[in-house]
Amino acid sequence: YFDGIPKSSFAEYMREWWLLVGLLCIPLLAVYLHIPPPQLSPALLTWRSAGAFFTFRSNNIFYRETYGAVGSSDVVILLHGFPTSSLDWYKIWEPLNRRFNRVIALDFLGFGFSDKPRPHRYSIFEQASVVEALVSHLGLTEQRVNLLSHDYGDTVALELLYRSDHNRTGHLTINSLCLSNGGIFPETHHPRFLQKLLKDSSFLSPVLTRLTNYMVFSKGLGDVFGPYTQPTDAEFLDMWTGVRFNDGNLVMDSILQFINQRDEHRDRWVGALTSTFIPESIHFVPPNPMLSFSFRKLVQRSTVSVLDEHISHYPQLEDPTGFLNAYFSFINAF
Repeated sequence: YFDGIPKSSFAEYMREWWLLVGLLCIPLLAVYLHIPPPQLSPALLTWRSAGAFFTFRSNNIFYRETYGAVGSSDVVILLHGFPTSSLDWYKIWEPLNRRFNRVIALDFLGFGFSDKPRPHRYSIFEQASVVEALVSHLGLTEQRVNLLSHDYGDTVALELLYRSDHNRTGHLTINSLCLSNGGIFPETHHPRFLQKLLKDSSFLSPVLTRLTNYMVFSKGLGDVFGPYTQPTDAEFLDMWTGVRFNDGNLVMDSILQFINQRDEHRDRWVGALTSTFIPESIHFVPPNPMLSFSFRKLVQRSTVSVLDEHISHYPQLEDPTGFLNAYFSFINAF
C-alpha cells in the first residue's frame, strides 16, 4: 500500500499519468522544434531584392553592391559579425555610398541569405576565401580595397591581411583596414555562457540550437547593446529572421568554432596585425579603453577611436553618426 492505495493500482495510475504527459508533450515538442521561420519583413525583402548571388564551391553567397561617388575609384568591402548579416550596415550604407565609388557587403556562408550547409565545418579560412572569390567575381582582383569589419568579420579581415602580406594566390590588395569590436585578442574575449555550450558541447549543441527561440536570441543580443541604444522590436525580429532563414539556427554551433580557431591561430592573426606592411592604414574602434590600450601597445603605428561610453558592441547600429565620423576621419587622413 502507498498512502492507502494498493501498490498495483498506484503503479497503474502512475503509468497512465506519464502516458498522458507524454501524449501531451510529444506533439507540443514536435510543433515547437519544427516551428516555421518568421516571414521576411519589408525591410528584409527590400535588402534581398537589392542584392545578388554568386556561387562559391556549390553554395550561393548573397552580396550587395552599389555605385556611389563619381570621380572616385575607392572601394569599401564590409564584413559583418556573428550572428547577424550584411544588414548590420544598413544605417551607414548611404553615407558610405557618397564617399566611395563602390560599396560592397556580403553574407558569410552560414549567415543571412547565403546558403547554410549542414553538416559543414565552418572556418575563418573558408570565409576569407569567400571574400576573395567575391572580389574575383566582381572583377576587383587588381583593385586596392578598403576593408571595414565588425566582430566575426574582424577575424576574417585578419586572415585576409595575413594572405595579402604573404602574397598568397588570389589575395586582396588591401588599401586600408578598419576593425571594430571584434575579439582580435583571444585572451581579452569572454564568450557568453550559451556560446561556450554551443562551441564545446557536441552532445548538447544540436539540442540547444533547436531550442533557441526568439526570446532567448533577443535577450542575448540585447545584452551586447548599450542600455540606451537597444534595437527596436522590428530590428530584433529582422536579425532573428536572418538567423532562421534557411535553418541557420541549426548551424550556429558549427560557426561558433571560430572562437576555438581564434585561440588556435592566435599567432597567425595577431601576428598579421603586428607585422603587417600597412600598419599606418589600420584603424580600430574598440568597445572599451582597455582593449584600446592593448591594441595601441601591439600595433603602435595604427590609430584608434573610442566612441561614447554608452555605445556597446554594435556601433554602426547604435551610433551610426559617431561611427562614421571616426571612420571618415581615419580614411580621409591618408
